[in-house]
Amino acid sequence: MVARAIAKYVKISAKKVNPYCRIVKSMQYREANAVLTLASARGARILHRVMQSAVANLLANNKNIDEDGIIVEDIGVNEGPTLKRYIPRARGRADRKRKRTCHISVVVSGEEIKK
Repeated sequence: MVARAIAKYVKISAKKVNPYCRIVKSMQYREANAVLTLASARGARILHRVMQSAVANLLANNKNIDEDGIIVEDIGVNEGPTLKRYIPRARGRADRKRKRTCHISVVVSGEEIKK
């Protein structure tokens, strides 16, 4: 059984979330949960929330899934639209400030318990 969760237009750059995606990809859910809980970076906290949502979707779709057998199959972080803001500079000039966003998608899978 497979389930996914997608968080769109998250106000953090993909560059800050990507290292945690590489660490957690194809891990058991329990291990990945522990790794992301202990990480103090904001990107890890956001990824942790999306991963928990994917697991909740999986468990809501099928009640007979063993939580110890849940695996993080795929994690993807794509760039979203960039918000362009301008800040004043010396001598009447302006600099562009780019506020980047990203889309995070997590796919988890688990096997049903045989009765």
